[in-house]
Amino acid sequence: MSDTLTQKRPSIIVEGVRKTFQIRHTHSMKEAFISRIKRKQVGSTPYNALDDVTFSVAEGESVAVLGFNGSGKSTLLKLVSGVLEPDAGRVLTRGRVAGLIEVGAGFHPELSGRENVYLNAAILGMNKAEIDERFDRIVEFSEIGEFIDQEVKHYSSGMFLRLAFSVAIHVELDVLLVDEILSVGDAPFRKKCTEKIHELAQAGKTMLIVSHNMAMVQELCERGVVIRKGKKVFDGPIAEAVEAMNAK
Repeated sequence: MSDTLTQKRPSIIVEGVRKTFQIRHTHSMKEAFISRIKRKQVGSTPYNALDDVTFSVAEGESVAVLGFNGSGKSTLLKLVSGVLEPDAGRVLTRGRVAGLIEVGAGFHPELSGRENVYLNAAILGMNKAEIDERFDRIVEFSEIGEFIDQEVKHYSSGMFLRLAFSVAIHVELDVLLVDEILSVGDAPFRKKCTEKIHELAQAGKTMLIVSHNMAMVQELCERGVVIRKGKKVFDGPIAEAVEAMNAK
């Protein structure tokens, strides 16, 4: 991390965070009864998706969260976005946060693309005047065009992606959270998304990115935080973070 970034105020603070889920072993009274007869585990057991994770992201910094499937990366982004709350510790953000965490999350299937643009942008904190001013740019970037007035239940996953991404990046944001969304869609659109991410970084926006695309995160980020089985095992330069993730 550069000296300039370390002198800036943090935009994201994750401090001593733990998030616990319950793993259910039975789903009905019948299954529980049969499991007891067979002396199998009944009920549920706690599972720490994240355990005592601490780090901060400075204003204008782009940080990758790395780890294999099940390591707790997506859970971490949901905590930062406010979708989930920690069971211990605290998560603080400064400024307007926009999250690209699940494709089409927040879209109402019975509403049109146009109506969902206004709905999602409002959820992200934009007022109607701001949405009106940016609407044409949102639609143009999404490449939805003639389908903008179609109900989104008829959209493909790729159309969901393009519209969701376009709305989020046209918000007047301070912090952008991205979870694997850049791995979906065709090559030209992925290239356009990556270029837009670069623009946001150059504009001094703070970004926290989860991806399995090591080439992309090394291009977009200077720093990486590696999560393994819910614990932070490395925090440092992105090239070293990639090595640490693959280390046994």
